[in-house]
Amino acid sequence: MEIIRADMLPGSAAKPDFSFDIDSIVVAPFDATPLRLEPVPPRRKRYGLDDALYEPGSGTDRMLFVAREGEDLAGYIAASRGWNDCATIDDLAVARPFRRRGLAAALMDKATGWARDSRLGTIRLETQTNNVAACLFYLRCGFVVGGYDRLLYRELGPERSEE
Repeated sequence: MEIIRADMLPGSAAKPDFSFDIDSIVVAPFDATPLRLEPVPPRRKRYGLDDALYEPGSGTDRMLFVAREGEDLAGYIAASRGWNDCATIDDLAVARPFRRRGLAAALMDKATGWARDSRLGTIRLETQTNNVAACLFYLRCGFVVGGYDRLLYRELGPERSEE
């Protein structure tokens, strides 16, 4: 597995399956230990990639690391400098065939190193309550719940408004 810094995602990035399965959601209180989960009808969630990831980027205010195994795109992490001098994880994705192999942690290590080298003291991110695997991963990485934005997805329709 090779992880390299890149200016943009390769055109082949649209091919991997970055979907995730939903069979439960995190419920309030969100800072409970362990997380409180509630079962929901199972489904698979797919979402498109941000077009900005295909645009060349450079400079010190943005980073993108891409993981490849041979010609296959295995995953990526994108981060940027926030307005408050925090690092913001903009996106982290690992393709289904490459999960459970430590790749997400390796990508997060790259983002942590970039934030440290950029003298950004805090890293923040956002995820959905229905992405339980991501919530648990971020807790293992040392993140803490800083808040819950119940309106963030409101305009995306009734299916997503509660995420």
